[in-house]
Amino acid sequence: MGRMKWRIVQKRGKRLGSKRWWLGFMSGAAAILIINGILDATNGAAEKGLLKEKLESAPIIEPAPFTSKEALDAGSLNPSRAEQGKPIQDVQSNQSTDSSSRAASGHTNGASGQSPAGDEAKPVLAQSWYDRLRVQVYLTEEKQVESMPIELYVRGVLAGEMPLDFELEALKAQAIAARTYIYRRLSSGDRSGMKAVKADVTDTVQHQVYVPLETLLTRWKGEAKEDNLTRLNRAVEETKGQILTYNGEPIQAAFFSTSNGYTENASDYWAIDLPYLRSVTSPWDKAISPRYKETVTMKLSTFASKLGVKKSAIRSMRVIETTEGKRIKSVAAGNKTFTGRQVREKLGLASSQFSWKIDGGEIIITTFGYGHGVGMSQWGANGMAQAGKSAQQIVEYYYSGAKVEQASKLPLRS
Repeated sequence: MGRMKWRIVQKRGKRLGSKRWWLGFMSGAAAILIINGILDATNGAAEKGLLKEKLESAPIIEPAPFTSKEALDAGSLNPSRAEQGKPIQDVQSNQSTDSSSRAASGHTNGASGQSPAGDEAKPVLAQSWYDRLRVQVYLTEEKQVESMPIELYVRGVLAGEMPLDFELEALKAQAIAARTYIYRRLSSGDRSGMKAVKADVTDTVQHQVYVPLETLLTRWKGEAKEDNLTRLNRAVEETKGQILTYNGEPIQAAFFSTSNGYTENASDYWAIDLPYLRSVTSPWDKAISPRYKETVTMKLSTFASKLGVKKSAIRSMRVIETTEGKRIKSVAAGNKTFTGRQVREKLGLASSQFSWKIDGGEIIITTFGYGHGVGMSQWGANGMAQAGKSAQQIVEYYYSGAKVEQASKLPLRS
């Protein structure tokens, strides 16, 4: 009788162990499917034109001192969860992100051109200080902080900032610019726009548009899923760790949607002189960008009210000076003078290059280009890529004198 009971217990134990094994197996499989689904969906934000009308980088601020690599390595750039006082969604580790991305895309070469087999064989402890960098993003709608490795953040930004049907080299150029922006912000301790929130950036155009992972789960379905996922992964992986530097320091990588045929000097729009943000020609935009030229009509009274002048002053409004980028530098209306930027922002215009004509009680305004005009034109980048230019050639053209470097190889700074 005792032996019979023991056998029954053994059988029950085996069945219980088997059930636990299957539950563990199914949970693991489900996790893999969810991760792949997240990455699949990433492309949906761009494919559906997520925020296509807000393809513009955050405003330039005064350069902040660069943080030493020792501080980066010590993890001083990422506040602890206790310090943040906000719910944090810890998304994925670098290891799971990289392996799932390669498995999903079938991509075999990283930014260095080496086989990923060696990377996959590395233990987690062998990760560089760069690989351990994490970005804390404040999700404005959810009102919570999402924490992730820097390369996963770049994927989310790429999905939000550039249409996925752009040329691969244009997508890679955008990935380099987006990575440079966040790397410089982290390393310099830039906290602009984050006074009330303990995070590094928001997910809006105030910094860079970032598409949160949970949002991506519900986006982007279709037959082109595999191809688009491959493009997104390749754009990030083939530029992994690449940033733009000037004199050995990361630049302020401003970008915008569409040029008027030229980019703008930073000093003409933000009143800050940066040698790598100089006006260059950008002839590609006119032929391919749907935002190159726009016309809006408004009542003279509305126009005058927004500028804060009398309606009669609008009839005598005139351009005083233009910039090197062919935009309006200053305009006079009555006894008031405005910069082109002020007029653009007060009236909500697409660009600071504009012309106008008055027809009765209305004013018809035509703008050329879309965005502030400083740095890389995204549609211009796509035009350059269509002409056979590489991502490196694109970014080094739009950011005068800057060069592409691996962040992990930058010299130590005190």
